Amino acid sequence: MSIVIDGKKTSEEIKGEIAQRVAEIKNEGGKVPHLAAILVGNDGASQTYVGAKVKSCEQVGFQSTLLRLDENVSEEELLQVVEDINLNPDIDGLIVQLPLPKHISVEKVTDKIRPEKDVDGFTPSNVGRMALGWPAYVAATPYGIVELLKRYKIETAGKHCVVIGRSHIVGSPMSILMARNEYPGNCTVTLTHSRTKNLPEIAKTADILIVALGKPEFVTAEMVKEGAVVIDVGIHRIDDASKKSGFKLIGDVKYDEVAPKVSAITPVPGGVGPMTIASLLYNTLLAAEKKIYS
Repeated sequence: MSIVIDGKKTSEEIKGEIAQRVAEIKNEGGKVPHLAAILVGNDGASQTYVGAKVKSCEQVGFQSTLLRLDENVSEEELLQVVEDINLNPDIDGLIVQLPLPKHISVEKVTDKIRPEKDVDGFTPSNVGRMALGWPAYVAATPYGIVELLKRYKIETAGKHCVVIGRSHIVGSPMSILMARNEYPGNCTVTLTHSRTKNLPEIAKTADILIVALGKPEFVTAEMVKEGAVVIDVGIHRIDDASKKSGFKLIGDVKYDEVAPKVSAITPVPGGVGPMTIASLLYNTLLAAEKKIYS
């Protein structure tokens, strides 16, 4: 029977550890971590994500600031807001919720964030430092996956890890992290994507399969090796008349048929998703304590 890697439970454990550290900081008369979030426009999913991040800040005792900007805000105005936060010594971490309106360059906005406040881990400085194995803020989702592997004591050294998906947010950094000379890591890594030839055959050679392709139930039982560890990063909302809400959430992996075949698997929902916010909070704590950039 496969182990269900419970991201919800693990994220609550991490939040508890962070809250304990914040309480210690307060007792020592130190500065409480402060996270600022910029939300542009009225996208429903983005509002939900930002709301969850603000709520999580309250849970662990962080201070948070949410800046809401109109969807018609100019790129120049947004860049100025980012710079104002860069220069504010009271704010430790900054996130800009994606996606942004089409008239605004994500690259320009990301590059404008000072590396020491980039708790999303998206700036070229943090990505480069992460690739070199230097201290860095690691993007929240890859960091969350690494933490799940660690806390569930999943062996990685010498294993073949196949990553499906090459995004800058998940797939690419994940491939680097799994190859690094530390635990979790020391894997032989194959980075695949939608144009990879013989993808099902390559996936079946994986001891650890990390799926972040963005296609509902793409990975089926025939694509997975017996006893593999499967990490499902995808999340999709589909109609389901049998549910009170009228919909259900599924991942990039066909869970019901893959789960009986593998040694461990993350569910959707409740797997990787909750870890992303926990990782963001952890990065903010590191920022407040000047652990990466002193």
